Amino acid sequence: MNLETNKNDDAMRLAISQLKQRHGVVALGGGKKSIEKAHEKGKLTPRERIQYLIDKGSVFSEIGSFAGYEMYKEHGGCPAGGTVAGLGYVCGRQCVIVANDNTVKAGAWFPITGKKNLRMQEIAMENHLPIIYLVDSAGVYLPMQDEIFPDKEHFGRIFRNNAQMSAMGITQIAAVMGSCVAGGAYLPIMSDETLMVEGNGSIFLAGPYLVKAAIGEDADLQALGGAKMHTEVSGIADYKFDTEQECIDQVRRIIDKIGEQPLQGYSRTKPEMPLFDAKDIYGIISMLNNKQFDVVDVIKCFVDKSEFDEFKEDYGKTIVCGYARVDGWAVGIVANQRKIVKSGKGEMQMGGVIYNDSADKAARFIMNCNQKKIPLVFLQDVTGFMVGSRSEQSGIIKDGAKLVNAVANSVVPKITIVIGNSYGAGNYAMCGKAYDPRFIYAWPNARIAVMGGEQAAKTLLQIQVAALKAKGEIIDPEKEKILLSEITERYNTQTSPYYAAARLWVDEIIDPAETRNVISQGINAANHSQTHKEFKMGVFQV
Repeated sequence: MNLETNKNDDAMRLAISQLKQRHGVVALGGGKKSIEKAHEKGKLTPRERIQYLIDKGSVFSEIGSFAGYEMYKEHGGCPAGGTVAGLGYVCGRQCVIVANDNTVKAGAWFPITGKKNLRMQEIAMENHLPIIYLVDSAGVYLPMQDEIFPDKEHFGRIFRNNAQMSAMGITQIAAVMGSCVAGGAYLPIMSDETLMVEGNGSIFLAGPYLVKAAIGEDADLQALGGAKMHTEVSGIADYKFDTEQECIDQVRRIIDKIGEQPLQGYSRTKPEMPLFDAKDIYGIISMLNNKQFDVVDVIKCFVDKSEFDEFKEDYGKTIVCGYARVDGWAVGIVANQRKIVKSGKGEMQMGGVIYNDSADKAARFIMNCNQKKIPLVFLQDVTGFMVGSRSEQSGIIKDGAKLVNAVANSVVPKITIVIGNSYGAGNYAMCGKAYDPRFIYAWPNARIAVMGGEQAAKTLLQIQVAALKAKGEIIDPEKEKILLSEITERYNTQTSPYYAAARLWVDEIIDPAETRNVISQGINAANHSQTHKEFKMGVFQV
């Protein structure tokens, strides 16, 4: 390793250590005392439930672990959005698993909880995967009910999706291990099968206190909505169990008997490991995203045999396109090139910037992959499209629109990894969240914003100084320097991957060494999709 590589490696390892530490705190949910109280009631934590549910020795691929991170501080926080969720294998079948966290405000739904649960249902619907709900929730968090209850993407959308998934033939299993109250009571009943744990599990539209207030009736919690009542009297639940372990065992038996579904048939051969160590990526990437590197070196760290067949290698060099295999799966890779390169005209082109020729090349490559039924992987490290009179006269908007059109209309699975910067319209062109990637991940060095921190801070400073001067205030250089520092710090906070993950702009922050694994898991999930769409580009200027 040279000095620069060593510095990069050390910085990335430190960032990954911080990632694991922060995840460890998030994984405690409501804290150790809340976990102890749950155990005293004979209840497992959501993470313990999931580990008991999935196949022994298999890996649970968590999604949205940083949902709600550093949000809702005035309400005590909402670690992981009050829900633990992700992809796991149950009896050899890949499933979406969603578990309410009773240690976080009794599993109550914050706005981000709703967004996360809807995202998990979206994953199940897009990829036609069975979904397992491990239910233990007090319903909507009342102090914020106006932000979670009535809108299209709020709480009620969950039950609309239950109905849609049922019509699509997607298996839904609900295991009620705690409260399931008010509107939330519809979720298990709209699932295919409902299981309940006696003593702890309960389902009702209104609890004892509300029933007393509404109609004056004194009702016992178990008589009102316990497992015995619902399996013997109302017929709402299908099974009851004495322990959570017995309940989860039955979930596994149900999943084990689901019939096979036709697959999309994406090409897969026997997986072969890369020639380079996945952790070699650490030394290639700068944590500040301000150094040149060859993105092909990154690609060779996670593709099979480190083989990458580059498409139009000598044209449009600030975007690299090519074919490879990842864990046996055929993929088309579209990646921003960070190093400064020469165009075919001999001009120097800045790395990370999309030029006319690179936009044109990437659009053509995306169309090819759709023609050949090859899933796409986008590696984002983009500062935006090239600006200036020369680019405008060359039609950069037209070529950019062509690329955006191809990304938006692509029908093969798209998996996006933010490996560096993701700024401005470059975020859109390289399949940002708004363009429906099946899965989107970020490395610890990722930055997502409308523009880079330095440019944005200076622009915001000019606006703020002008406003202050308009009020008659005198701004000396020292005060201007302080303002710039405050603006830069605030803006940099908003561009961090944790800020993005907290709001589910990305599904998860990952160790770069896990890139190969998440791509493989994503394509495996997409291979189960039942949707067959014809690729059409619509109208655009050639």
